[in-house]
Amino acid sequence: MAKGYWIGRIDVRDPEAYKAYIETATPAYREFGAKFLVRGGDFDPVEGPARRRNVVIEFPSYEAALACYNSETYQKAKAIRQEFADGELIIIKGNDA
Repeated sequence: MAKGYWIGRIDVRDPEAYKAYIETATPAYREFGAKFLVRGGDFDPVEGPARRRNVVIEFPSYEAALACYNSETYQKAKAIRQEFADGELIIIKGNDA
């Protein structure tokens, strides 16, 4: 079974208020088996526009990645994130070969 991944690129406008997003999202991540592979860190924007924060989260399956995003718990967190940050998020199926 292929793993699932969230790939996010984010500019946080209010770091202090953004802490509420992290607190609210953490239970959803735990419930669906999320593992943070990238959480911020140094990077080189070698092609195209960049955002200040990049995140890659691995889930045990693509279905788990989608279920986490669509969960009631994460949707509450998403509303907070969208209030205090701008960015893009994709959910992608990993290569199981």
